[in-house]
Amino acid sequence: MMIRSEFFPPHQGMRLADFAASLDLRLVDSQASEKLVKAVSPIYRGIEGDVCYMLSRKSRSELETCNAEAIICAEPLASLVPSHIAVLISANPHLAFARAGALLHPDALRPAANVQQEGVSSQAIVHPTARLEDDVIVEPFAIIGAHASVGSGTRIGAGSVLGEHVKIGRDCSIGAHASVLCTYIGNNVIIHNGARIGQDGFGYAPGPRGMEKIAQVGRVIIQDHVEIGANATIDRGTMDDTIIGEGSKIDNSVMIGHNVKIGRHCGIVAGVGIAGSTKIGDGVLIGGKTGITGHITIGDGVQLAGMTGVATDLPAGGKYGGIPARPIKDFLRDSVEMLAKTELNRRKGQKTHE
Repeated sequence: MMIRSEFFPPHQGMRLADFAASLDLRLVDSQASEKLVKAVSPIYRGIEGDVCYMLSRKSRSELETCNAEAIICAEPLASLVPSHIAVLISANPHLAFARAGALLHPDALRPAANVQQEGVSSQAIVHPTARLEDDVIVEPFAIIGAHASVGSGTRIGAGSVLGEHVKIGRDCSIGAHASVLCTYIGNNVIIHNGARIGQDGFGYAPGPRGMEKIAQVGRVIIQDHVEIGANATIDRGTMDDTIIGEGSKIDNSVMIGHNVKIGRHCGIVAGVGIAGSTKIGDGVLIGGKTGITGHITIGDGVQLAGMTGVATDLPAGGKYGGIPARPIKDFLRDSVEMLAKTELNRRKGQKTHE
């Protein structure tokens, strides 16, 4: 039997009927209503009390080793599930599984608490002019600067730094050793460990004495329900604001330059670099290690494949890939042609040596 994680222990148990009702799922066999679900797991190592999800027939072989309590899937896949496992029908199994994890493992949704469970640690430094609402937790060695404000229900992680006049909304989580300067943050924002927000951007003017620094006097505005990954960096604006729109999710190690405007509900994957003054619309999805030059506009709903290089404006709704970025169908066709030419040249080389 798989040993349960000590970092995220299982839920005490929820009746399958209640679990299904909470997530608007249809339990196929009502006789399974009293079974208890306690944790999430992948199909191949599901054990008693686990709930898994299945997106396609490709997972069929994994069912051979699965002893989970229940599997979430779309109706066409239900017949594949072994009879000893309860079936929960969903029109969107991926989303349902995300909500299942949040229900069974709520502590895994935010940076973990260290030693401080309530109040302000005696080992933290909070400036006398800073304003903290009720139920704020400040962990050891955190620093909160002059005139900063922190809303109720927010946790400030160990060793983190909030600069002067920074404003943090309610029910936020600031991870350990994050730094937040020159920034206003809304409600229900998660900032993971080591993120750097609000430092000055990369701005220099070349002259006879070399590169001379341009003062960066703008701000960072982070709207509600944003999540920012570990070691991500977001520079403050030069004279304008850098803005991260409501509900957007930014992965670890993403770099966002000064004056960038990111719309609502965007997803930006690890290793992406966005140069200054770029405007990104709502609902944009950006694959890992993509590079985006400055002073361009990317329209609403655009999707960029991983390792795309974007140097010009992109209209709304398109899917792009490659360097330079081009419509995804063109990029895939070019990739196939390039591979075919490479293989042809390899074969010609072999014949020459023969």
